[in-house]
Amino acid sequence: MPPVHPWALPRFLTLLTLALALSACAETNFLLHTAKKLRDGPPGGVYKVGEPYQVNGVWYTPAVDYTYDETGIASWYGADFHGKLTANGETYDMNEVTAAHKTLPMPSLARVTNLENGRSLIVRINDRGPFVAGRIIDLSRRSAQLLGLEGKGTGRVRVQILAEESREIAEQMIARGAVVNARALPRPADVKDGTLTVAQLPKAGVAKEELAPPPGARIAPESKDPAAHSAPDSSNWRPAPPGARIAPASQSAALQPTASRTVTDAPPAETSAPRKAAAVQVGVLTQGAARVTKIFIQAGAFGHFENAHKTSAKLAGVGPVAVSPILVNGKDLFRVRIGPIASVEEADRYLDKVIRSGYPEARIVVD
Repeated sequence: MPPVHPWALPRFLTLLTLALALSACAETNFLLHTAKKLRDGPPGGVYKVGEPYQVNGVWYTPAVDYTYDETGIASWYGADFHGKLTANGETYDMNEVTAAHKTLPMPSLARVTNLENGRSLIVRINDRGPFVAGRIIDLSRRSAQLLGLEGKGTGRVRVQILAEESREIAEQMIARGAVVNARALPRPADVKDGTLTVAQLPKAGVAKEELAPPPGARIAPESKDPAAHSAPDSSNWRPAPPGARIAPASQSAALQPTASRTVTDAPPAETSAPRKAAAVQVGVLTQGAARVTKIFIQAGAFGHFENAHKTSAKLAGVGPVAVSPILVNGKDLFRVRIGPIASVEEADRYLDKVIRSGYPEARIVVD
């Protein structure tokens, strides 16, 4: 072994310290750059809410809902849409931390928590979708990687809009004229006219092991305060006819028990100085505890027990069905559910059966 010169060790330590400092600086710059891109968005994007629209026989009603808080199943979309325009005019980049939602304003910020592993991530919603029953949000590939969902294709999640930050984005874009009051049409895709069932849902690549955090991903400590993307051909869009039954913006959340949806009064409009949203760690993972959840198929929630009982009797041959009373926004309802169900794949099969039984608004819910 060659002798070690007395000057070699101090020099090595100096170089090592410099390398670590540069690495930390690079990571900090990356996170700040990511945060700025997610808050401001790429050039060309506009602020949109949009009018009611129809996809494959189902009506959706976009709305500004700063109380949105829902649990359900997430999917992700990637290469097939990479480089194409999103519903608010941005260019979809599967390597950015973004997501698609059926009704929330675009753009807005939301916290997505993977209930199966406790990972939480703030994403930027800039697209419409997923237009498949049983899915509440469609993540970009990068978002899915960070949350540990890429290999599995789907996962149980909680989605919570960040009210103050989303308001700030809306106000800034409206102030500079980057807003469109016209219809926020779903972007074109390879979905034909007709009913798209869960069985037709393209499957992502399946991995049997949980993904580790991606290289360079920063995992922050938990705060103590607590299928596939299928946008339709825009020619399939039609405005709501007079008297049409239109699902509310947070329909699936409203049909869930109050324990799974946090509802607060919207704060009054400010008349003084513009608000300054609290700083958020956009695109940075937060590691929390995994949560034990159960999957159900919810056929509906009814104001009269007789209607719930009839629905229960009709679905008795599909699976274990139960009627339970719930209180939603001060109103007594009777919920009809099938379950609990062991997996997302099994839930998809049950959901198809319930929809074919005459309940097109049935959905997968996670408690």
